Amino acid sequence: MDNGPMTARTPRSPPSSAPRKGARSSASKVASVASSAKKTGSSRGSAAPPPDAPRNEVEETKPASSRRTRAARNTLVENATPEPAKKVTSRSRRAKLPKAKLFVAMAGNIGAGKTTAAKMLSQTFGFELFDEPVIDNRFLRDYYADMGRWSFTLQLEFLLRRVEHHELIHTVKKSCVQDRTLYEDPEIFAKYLHGLGHLNDAELDLYYEYFQRLSRSIARPDKVICFDVPDVEVLLSRIRARGRREEKGIQQQFLRGLNGYYTSFPQIVQAKYGIDCLTIDVSQDDIRSGVGRERFLDLVTDFFAR
Repeated sequence: MDNGPMTARTPRSPPSSAPRKGARSSASKVASVASSAKKTGSSRGSAAPPPDAPRNEVEETKPASSRRTRAARNTLVENATPEPAKKVTSRSRRAKLPKAKLFVAMAGNIGAGKTTAAKMLSQTFGFELFDEPVIDNRFLRDYYADMGRWSFTLQLEFLLRRVEHHELIHTVKKSCVQDRTLYEDPEIFAKYLHGLGHLNDAELDLYYEYFQRLSRSIARPDKVICFDVPDVEVLLSRIRARGRREEKGIQQQFLRGLNGYYTSFPQIVQAKYGIDCLTIDVSQDDIRSGVGRERFLDLVTDFFAR
């Protein structure tokens, strides 16, 4: 059967009821569209756009509710903001630590930031703090003025004070943090001062004899954190910033020589003394606040927990 449009004779009508101009052509167009719809068998009764139709014309054939839903979804995605990271509290950090008492010791060149870090660890984890005995040291000013005369005396003074720290730490029930290790003196400062000629052979041998006798029965640290600052300019700027009068005469070459010994110190601590050591480059990070502080505390928390 022919599905084409059918035409019928239109009866004559009085002039007053005649259709408006163009009505016949509009009716033909409607009939043609209806016929096309039947041929394509469209279940929704809407004509499919031609293959080469522009994208915006294709979009217009989709239901308005679908377009509104997609637009709302896109708006939500664009306006979505990431949830702020939860701040890690001191309490949550302490919960990660082992229940047993910890003895932690800081290591690093002059001006590396050991004192700042030791105080931060004490405040964050509730450790007992043992400061480096430099502020009230009776020989330090004379030592920097004349190293050849006072090097041996100062090394013995530091040895006695640090051994006292170890003995006190043994009696304290809570975890402790020590600002500078006992082992930096024999492994770094004594050797370096001897190499510079500020300690003679006899003085170096005598110093090592005292060290062996005094450190024989003391408790060793469980963990050592060693700060690495390869750029001596950074060390000098920090030394100037803290403004200790005794340290005004420290020179670049002296710090550079110490850095050479500190390069191998973490390996010596682990191999010779059997102490777990974490090395952190603190040249760029300001560990006193912000991101630098959080990064440092994250590192040491994981180090203490392992």
